[in-house]
Amino acid sequence: MAEITTDVLIIGTGPAGCSCAALLSSYGIDNMVVNRYRWLANTPRAHITNQRTMEVLRDLGHDVEAEAYMQATEQDLMGENVFCESLAGEEIGRMKSWGTHPLSRAEHELSSPSFMNDLPQTFMEPLLFKTACSRGTQSRMSTEYLSHEQDADGVTTTLLDRLSGREFQVQSKYLIGADGGNSLVAEHIDTPVEGQMGVGGSMNILFKADLSKYVAHRPSVLYWVMQPGADVGGIGMGLVRMIRPWNEWLIVWGYDINEPAPEVTPEFATGVARQLVGDPELEIELLSANTWTVNDAYATSMQKGRVFIMGDAAHRHPPSNGLGSNTSIQDSFNLAWKLTAVLKGQAGQALLDTYSDERAPIAKQIVTRANQSIGEFGPIFQALGMTGGTDIELIKQNMDARCDAGPDAEAQRAALRDAIEFKKYEFDAHGVEMNQRYRSTAVVTDGQMEPAFDLDAELHFQPTTWPGARLPHTWIFRGSNGDKVSTLDLCGHGQFTLFTGIGGEAWREAATQVGADFGMAINVHVIGPRQEYVDHVGDWARANEVSDTGCILVRPDHHVAWRADELSEDPKSELARVMNTILAR
Repeated sequence: MAEITTDVLIIGTGPAGCSCAALLSSYGIDNMVVNRYRWLANTPRAHITNQRTMEVLRDLGHDVEAEAYMQATEQDLMGENVFCESLAGEEIGRMKSWGTHPLSRAEHELSSPSFMNDLPQTFMEPLLFKTACSRGTQSRMSTEYLSHEQDADGVTTTLLDRLSGREFQVQSKYLIGADGGNSLVAEHIDTPVEGQMGVGGSMNILFKADLSKYVAHRPSVLYWVMQPGADVGGIGMGLVRMIRPWNEWLIVWGYDINEPAPEVTPEFATGVARQLVGDPELEIELLSANTWTVNDAYATSMQKGRVFIMGDAAHRHPPSNGLGSNTSIQDSFNLAWKLTAVLKGQAGQALLDTYSDERAPIAKQIVTRANQSIGEFGPIFQALGMTGGTDIELIKQNMDARCDAGPDAEAQRAALRDAIEFKKYEFDAHGVEMNQRYRSTAVVTDGQMEPAFDLDAELHFQPTTWPGARLPHTWIFRGSNGDKVSTLDLCGHGQFTLFTGIGGEAWREAATQVGADFGMAINVHVIGPRQEYVDHVGDWARANEVSDTGCILVRPDHHVAWRADELSEDPKSELARVMNTILAR
């Protein structure tokens, strides 16, 4: 007999597991999270934190969002990706990244109430873990997942207490495997995976050193060192990544995946740091070193019965584009409200099938994009004459040639500028981060055609209220005091929300009645003159794509569930039809 019972057992306390626990506890669901190690992330692996993820933290509470900003490096200091021969050596070029270009910044500010930042995993995980535990999550460290069995009523999971060596069992209604790229939960449910693991080898060298004299005048998260003679493997030629401005750093250095992983001794680490920084006298404080593999694999299904996977267990890819923890946290935002609705008896079990329907395509998209971004360094190498061969002197001559006069050198400089600019598909891909649209039975389109992307869908976010898309953010104003409020602040928090305008007030009564029938609250906001919320600027009217008498129904994860262009003849019946479909009742 199981010693412990809970509604949801989560394996893993990474960004996916901790955020899922925090959301479930916020929604009033009993849950337990376990970690095989004694503490949380001990290396700052993931760090780029995009607007959509910050919106999830904002949904958890403004205090959570505010603490994230307090711990993070702000967007301006994320700066301009620098390409150089070494930090002390010649700069080859740079590009404005992560929304710092004026045009990109404007798009970011129009798209969300939240801001992109650099928040290392060593800060993100404790924030999410603390939020989860303070709201009711039970946690156990040094507790290892061994196996599970599921039946029609629940899941029995066998765990190992690594301190005592004793095995014990937990009975839960659902099990979530957020146990990383080597997920044992995914293996045990025989998750179908496409792609390949171990396509490249890399090592991380985490150290402290004051490098401000090399970087403070050109703030950046990433300094790409294009150095003849360096070991190409892994990501680029060599990467010096800022962890904390400007005295904590991470070097990413490639190695041949076909050879044994190198031993990273203090002497080796110091040598690599001196080479990439370009300072032969540099003294570093080595904090840690580890090796890892570049993966190109994603799950085509993220669930089996009562067992789900999320995060790196479902999408395994390099850190290109900074998509890892962001996608993991967004997985949890999708699943948590669905588990809540089922556990509270508000929805049928089939609602949970839409988790994989909606998130597996995202897993494929981001794994494909991240690995494609690695290949897009090729034109930079080619423009510099760094491709092919091991003749270091010839490579240096090729790189030096860009400084010459004449048409060949001019063409080389143009090719290099174009190649660096093209890296915006990795370092300023706002559309990749924000354009996720869901297609499943948890979305009702009523045959409305999906709007085409007028702009490059990888580079630019294109808001729409088409069902399946995230609700557009606009600022509206509280009529009582004039405070501005994001439309995203008016929805979420574990509840459905309906937006309408003057003339659509009948939707409010319909929502009250349907909500009572379903045992759940459906919040309603009528936006217009002399209402609680006023659209003074007109941005909401331009963004909502329905008439004032129509409505937009938004799911707890901010995605539009359904919309009606105008008031129905029988609003209650129409809303009940839609909610029955979405909730699989």
